[in-house]
Amino acid sequence: MTYQEKKSILSLISAILIFGSYCMYMYPKYPEGAPESTSTLHYWGSFVLILTMVSIVAHIVISIIFNIVFRITTKEKEPSFEDELDKLINLKAFRNSFAVFILGFLLAMGSLVIDQPLHVMFMILIASGFLSDVTGSITKLYHYRKGV
Repeated sequence: MTYQEKKSILSLISAILIFGSYCMYMYPKYPEGAPESTSTLHYWGSFVLILTMVSIVAHIVISIIFNIVFRITTKEKEPSFEDELDKLINLKAFRNSFAVFILGFLLAMGSLVIDQPLHVMFMILIASGFLSDVTGSITKLYHYRKGV
């Protein structure tokens, strides 16, 4: 298994674990009361912002630890350059990830158009962000395994 495949698998697993553990942490903190109240909107806004920051920091830390462990276990340095195949795979993964997020964004805005509560919009946005991350990792893994 190549370095890129291992990194894609780790990215997929870490995205699932980060999102799942954060949701389990935040679920009990959901405020009681009306779904359109100020405290509920504050909850969803902080949920999105904190999840974004936690996810970025966790991915950076996991990537650093992965590179250290990879170097120790294989006695190889991580690739210091990207060839055309790596760039093409990254572009395809970005395209698919972006498409999933934009579809989720449009669904979230559509939920407002059909008079759904605000928390539905936030749930769709959060889910589309998670699914876009997973889609990017799966796309990379697929293309590194099967080719372009």
